Amino acid sequence: MSAIGRMKSALIAVSLMGVTAGPAVAAQLCGTYSGHGCAPESSRVDLATPAFSNPTRVDNPLFPISSLRSAVFLGREEGRPFRSETTLLPDVGTVTWNGRRIQVLLSQYMAWRDGRLEEVARDRYAQADDGSVWYLGEDVIDYLHGHAITTEGTWLAGREGPPAMIMPAHPSLGDVFRTENVPGIVFEQVTVEAVGRTVAGPHGPVKGAIVGQELHLDGTTERKTFAPGYGEFLTGADRNVEALALAVPADALTAPTPPGPQRLGTGASGVLGSVEADDWRAARATVKAMHAQWAGLRRAGQPRLIAAKLEGALRRLSHAVHRRRRRRTIQLALDIQQSVLDLQLRYEPQESIDLGRMELWCQRLRADAASRNAAAVSGDATTLDWVRDRITHALTPDELRQLDVRLARLQAAADAGRTAAAADHAARLIGLLREIPRT
Repeated sequence: MSAIGRMKSALIAVSLMGVTAGPAVAAQLCGTYSGHGCAPESSRVDLATPAFSNPTRVDNPLFPISSLRSAVFLGREEGRPFRSETTLLPDVGTVTWNGRRIQVLLSQYMAWRDGRLEEVARDRYAQADDGSVWYLGEDVIDYLHGHAITTEGTWLAGREGPPAMIMPAHPSLGDVFRTENVPGIVFEQVTVEAVGRTVAGPHGPVKGAIVGQELHLDGTTERKTFAPGYGEFLTGADRNVEALALAVPADALTAPTPPGPQRLGTGASGVLGSVEADDWRAARATVKAMHAQWAGLRRAGQPRLIAAKLEGALRRLSHAVHRRRRRRTIQLALDIQQSVLDLQLRYEPQESIDLGRMELWCQRLRADAASRNAAAVSGDATTLDWVRDRITHALTPDELRQLDVRLARLQAAADAGRTAAAADHAARLIGLLREIPRT
């Protein structure tokens, strides 16, 4: 097993088994490095010990994690393109805290900057009997140049510290709660600055949002917005922003999948094939048709952030094809396919979309291997391994066994820096993924 695999296995084992002992009440000291900047204790609404009778039934509208199957966030980090995905995992974990075994929901968070894997986390949540939602731990792996570099920020209630309130049952102006509260490891404190706000959602106004100021371990602050039906909605501003682009079921549609997104994705695949055949005339014709297809989709109304990203990628694709920039054309065609999958998430099951995402990451890996970018290939392989966790419950035992064999071979080649072999394994994995029925 690779080093990444061993790290992943250890973190997952902790997630599923839980641990015992640890503090039973929230620490009272200010958790910033300086020990200053925290709100007075009298403003805090998270000091009472929570009781958990039915912890995996989370119906708090401002943090509806039990029904939030999948969400896509877009934005910038230090001015560079940023993307994250959150997915409710099929497993339920257990944490032992304050003498009780508490079942927790597990949510996976994955983040990329400039298309490269930056962070993966598995978060644990539970709802208390009063309707407040609590954070019971996080397993974190940070990545750089395709390799895991640290698990700093990992914590578990009952091991490093107490649970942390992620959302009060009925937040009011001036309420203060600590969303992470293990001084020296993790610390965040939210002060509610506005309630009843209306924010711009993927398809129109969303009423009833709250805005808070979030204080971090290093003493810095940023604005964070939570919206009904979505939970975390907007964080940061300017050069560092993470904004919700789409979430299901909040943005799901019951109508059959329209042909437009599929045609656009097929066009992007056609561009990739034309570039591989060095047929730039065909690529230009396909891009022209894609512009017409997108115009029709845009008129029908699409999630605004995804629409802006897709439209920008399509415009840049035209320039790249015109200039016969092979690597840039491939990258942009894959970006368009990613946005198409985001659009299809409104109509199709999350598991089906994640199978499509796995195929997309196989294509990215092949492109990175062609550029002999071993670090990128390693990051792509690791991404595939993590996305696999989202779909295990939707596969037959034989499908899962075959998938794991393919992934293990691909990861081994990537870890060894054998980019050509990794590309070959990715091509074989694409064949397997296409054989798995899409629901």
